[in-house]
Amino acid sequence: MLDRDGYRPNVGIVLCNAHNQVFWGKRIREHAWQFPQGGIKYGETPEQAMYRELMEEVGLKPEHVKILGRTRDWLRYDVPTSWVKREWRGSYKGQKQIWFLLRLTGRDSDVSLRATEHPEFDAWRWSDYWVPLEDVIEFKREVYQMALNELATFLHHSSRRSGGKPRKPAAVSKKQPPIVTPE
Repeated sequence: MLDRDGYRPNVGIVLCNAHNQVFWGKRIREHAWQFPQGGIKYGETPEQAMYRELMEEVGLKPEHVKILGRTRDWLRYDVPTSWVKREWRGSYKGQKQIWFLLRLTGRDSDVSLRATEHPEFDAWRWSDYWVPLEDVIEFKREVYQMALNELATFLHHSSRRSGGKPRKPAAVSKKQPPIVTPE
């Protein structure tokens, strides 16, 4: 399902924990890290697609999370022609995404990368909210930056309500958090 401009509707998910760290998934059999995301099926709302993708990719149910906010409008990125299947060239440009910011209300142990027969990730970790974007595939970096910038206001609002202080973007640290892999 493409819109008239050649963009596939999609959702992106920024999942944060109580420390305002974000879930960072490693693509299966690759050394590429990303946030959960996926296409919106015909007849689905962005919120319904977000919950489906969250279950498929991370194994979390609606009762494990709280929605803190979402982007106002679609954020778009173009996919390089070399990445597009030959039969789609000329009609497919890329993805348009509604991004959601979620708070994990469950436990880390609720995360299951093997919730479906076709897992997206083979490892995960918590990272600083202002995750180093050089780990993101180049053509998605700008949309990640736009999503994080827009959603940060919801994160700070949520922190103030719960008595915590909003965190400013920290300098990028080379120290990596531990990686969690499925059993």
